[in-house]
Amino acid sequence: MKFCWITIHVKDLEDSIKFYHGLLGLEIVQRFQAGEDTEIAFLGEIDKPKIELIQNNKSGKVAQATGLSIGLKVESLDKAMEYIKEHNIPIKSGPISPSPTTSFFFIEDPNGVVVQLVEQK
Repeated sequence: MKFCWITIHVKDLEDSIKFYHGLLGLEIVQRFQAGEDTEIAFLGEIDKPKIELIQNNKSGKVAQATGLSIGLKVESLDKAMEYIKEHNIPIKSGPISPSPTTSFFFIEDPNGVVVQLVEQK
């Protein structure tokens, strides 16, 4: 068994793509209409697990992600924090260093899903 993707039901697909693709740099692997009221986008790397964003205008369903976070690896935590601040994204918490080789901080996507930006040395 291999992990494929995590699904986030979003309020506004364009805002979520701006966040995950435009701000964080995840590639848009696939984007398509899945019926009259639903649009889906997969972001990440071709042969790796992805983030699936779904906007369904009829259901109005949006992620309820209490206690969940999505971890994304960065090369430099300091540069990532500076970049996030430059783009007026509030840092929810951190930086935190639970070990000498791992440091991270948390932000939120446009739907309130917590995203953890992690540097591993």
